[in-house]
Amino acid sequence: MKVLFVCHGNICRSPMAEFILKALVKARGLQDSYHIESAAVSSEESGNPIYPPAKRSLTQHGVPFDPAKRARRVSAEDYRNFDRIICMDASNLRLIRRIIPEDPEGKIHLLMSYTGVGRDVADPWYTGDFEEAFQDILAGCEAMLRGGFA
Repeated sequence: MKVLFVCHGNICRSPMAEFILKALVKARGLQDSYHIESAAVSSEESGNPIYPPAKRSLTQHGVPFDPAKRARRVSAEDYRNFDRIICMDASNLRLIRRIIPEDPEGKIHLLMSYTGVGRDVADPWYTGDFEEAFQDILAGCEAMLRGGFA
């Protein structure tokens, strides 16, 4: 299963989701069955590292991450290369349609939809609440694994 997490800039929520899901699949011994990445709908942070408060949140929860991770923008080619493209909020979903206008295979989803709650993962860039974002992302990733990414 190839999963691409998407947020606005690829420096907070989507890299947090990338490394949270990597840790969850590794803990289950499933790392060989998954390829997990993250990207942005915007190019404004391209090339930048994970935002320091996001790194601190991952570290506080014992989630390893790659310090060399750099933000990148989603491309139309990503649709062919990934089985699931998981957006953090409705704005990401709207903006990804400019890059990937059609979703004939039903690959594009909101993360929190896996939990049965149709809401966004609040953007900690604006809220400052990285713990809330972490808990939402963790709940979404766990629900994805339980549901088999259906």
